[in-house]
Amino acid sequence: MNRTPPPIPVALTLKKKTQCLDVEFSDGLKATLPAEYLRVHSPSAEVTGHRSGEGILVTGKETVGVDRLEPVGRYAVRIVFDDGHDSGLFSWRVLYDLSINQEQRWQRYMERLAEAGHERARVQ
Repeated sequence: MNRTPPPIPVALTLKKKTQCLDVEFSDGLKATLPAEYLRVHSPSAEVTGHRSGEGILVTGKETVGVDRLEPVGRYAVRIVFDDGHDSGLFSWRVLYDLSINQEQRWQRYMERLAEAGHERARVQ
């Protein structure tokens, strides 16, 4: 396991209108993470499952929003979603991984939806 500390966020901005989290890290990486992406990739046991692998396929979150961000010490943020989900602690390492791998993770999520026969609802 990589023990090198990840870059840390120097700015976290919740954009309520677009339901995106803008994050900027100490190494200069900037990312815009949509609420749906964060919700379906939550690091909670409810989503990741209790064993290794891709975790549980979360569906129907196309219009999920973020109610608020809650700091957790100096190492994480709790994202409270408007569907009631609030049990995932997004550590800086998790947020960085979600940021640098956003395109690949989203593509794999779309593939998993298709494999399971789920269609994403169109968002207006």
